[in-house]
Amino acid sequence: MLMQGLQDNFGQTPSQTVGPYFAYGLAAAQYGYDFDQTFDTVLAGDEAHGRRIRLQGRVLDGEGMPVPDALVEISQVDGRGRYPRNVYEASAMGFRGFGRCGTGTDLGNRYSFDTVKPASQAEGEAPHIDMIVTMRGLLLHVFTRVYFDDEGAANAEDAVLNSVPEARRDTLIARKDVRGGDVVYRFDVHMQGLYETVFFDV
Repeated sequence: MLMQGLQDNFGQTPSQTVGPYFAYGLAAAQYGYDFDQTFDTVLAGDEAHGRRIRLQGRVLDGEGMPVPDALVEISQVDGRGRYPRNVYEASAMGFRGFGRCGTGTDLGNRYSFDTVKPASQAEGEAPHIDMIVTMRGLLLHVFTRVYFDDEGAANAEDAVLNSVPEARRDTLIARKDVRGGDVVYRFDVHMQGLYETVFFDV
């Protein structure tokens, strides 16, 4: 009887998935809450080594519709192939190496990061950006990689990319678009469906 009374007063609690509360906890400033967030959409300052780029795209559901409450996180090296090992190196390099963006504050439900194009981290490895996607309804976040369409020779030698069936490698390739001197790489994440993005078991 007591439990029934509590249910009537407060309603059913949310299911135990990874959302939808991450906006408040992980991207507070972006969503207009009155406290800061540790990481945001800017990875590279003026001192960062490498060509300035913007990585932009949408998280799409199985019907091809943009997901309005996804959270995208990226991790990468700079234009010299280096990660900052601590906050002091990050400050000296002008490069944070990690970014976070929700899709709920853009009219097109896009994520967008201002960064530099990464170099190869090791011989035989193509330049890439590691990506994590979190969204309501997922029991666990998912991992993928972003490669670049203008790195064809390096992509052809990359062991991870070549481990993916050839017909699905295209889901890991960002498309370059140059407008007014600004370089934008567009990369949509398809969570399900015919063009589902390749996700890795990490």
